Amino acid sequence: MANKNQYLFPFILVTSLFFLWGFAHNLDPILIPHLKKSFTLTTLQATLVDSAVFIAYFVMAIPAGMIMKKYGYKSGIIVGLLLFAAGSFLFIPAADNQSYNFFLIALFIIACGLTILETAANPYATALGDPKTSTFRLNLAQSFNGLAATLAPYIGAKIILTKGYTDTELSTMTEGARKIALAAEASSVKGPYLILGLVLVVIAIIFAFTKLPVIQNSDEHGESESIFHALKHKHLSWAVVAQFFYVGAQVSVFSLFILYATKSAGITEMEAAAYLSGCGAAFLAGRFIGTGLMTIFKPERLLAIYALVNVLLCVVAIYGQGMITVYTVIAICFFMSIMFPTIFALGIKNLGGDTEYGSSLIIMSIVGGAILPPLFGIISDSTNDIQNGYLVPLVCFIVIAIFGFTGYKVVKTES
Repeated sequence: MANKNQYLFPFILVTSLFFLWGFAHNLDPILIPHLKKSFTLTTLQATLVDSAVFIAYFVMAIPAGMIMKKYGYKSGIIVGLLLFAAGSFLFIPAADNQSYNFFLIALFIIACGLTILETAANPYATALGDPKTSTFRLNLAQSFNGLAATLAPYIGAKIILTKGYTDTELSTMTEGARKIALAAEASSVKGPYLILGLVLVVIAIIFAFTKLPVIQNSDEHGESESIFHALKHKHLSWAVVAQFFYVGAQVSVFSLFILYATKSAGITEMEAAAYLSGCGAAFLAGRFIGTGLMTIFKPERLLAIYALVNVLLCVVAIYGQGMITVYTVIAICFFMSIMFPTIFALGIKNLGGDTEYGSSLIIMSIVGGAILPPLFGIISDSTNDIQNGYLVPLVCFIVIAIFGFTGYKVVKTES
């Protein structure tokens, strides 16, 4: 019992990180329309918000693993929190200078912090207790990421998306008056991100003064020679591929939901936005229910079954008509919910000294969220039917199913 209790507070503390980065990520859909209006951007320019985030994940994943390997998980978490806070504080001068590029730099720095946090917190959560329940723990921690995904858009919209001025009102203003009006709108992000930054600094201080269990990777693998040594683990290589396709599928489903629903079901954008909240609720419910089911079923089997269910649902999303397509995508969100943490936990299983590099590689694969959604768009545009874009998630879920059935298997490798 004493051994279990020593992990309880550290696990609660680490779980708070999952909520924090989930909250930050799910403010981005609020920032995109807000900044688009404030800086009169094109849609392509507005999507650079997502690009800044995904590029940071790709660039920082390997350095994050090196930080963890040299200084430990606790130091990595503190560095990640401080970078996250620094990026949040930079929203203030970005708004004062009315510079979109400044905002992108701030978002990039935030994402660098998030990359380090995810690289540290995911494997750390799996290690805080019995190895047999590591996947269960990671799914439980990731459930709070889902909670943030439900709360952040609502809170962000209430605080950041102020009523402001309509496009018609702005068009009747003089250039000077319009500039002042848009500056006022851009400034609405200062308060929320200042508070977020201060909260992050406080949490970093708590981590600094909390004694965390030291996680040892002292098994037969020994110390990792390089990132290429880590890739010798076939189940890790499979996990990197599966995670790449999973994140690509998730971003495609969530980011393009409103465009999809307005076309496939003929509903308004406001109605589609309400159903998008339903997607977030389904995702959250799926996390908690899936975590419970993992006490009964093996995580890899549940992952494979969920992926196959989503393959079938994607077929309905392509060929269905009316509101059934909307409900189908909500169901896809439910069955997607366990995939990221389960792939992660299975991918770093038994890596020993390669765990830090393995974690970095899986976090790097988040770049799938920047690569696959445009492919969804290309298919939609070329066929003049957005429903056909669901061929992309369909293929993604097939890859994930293969990982769940066979790719997850740990194969002994030579050092």
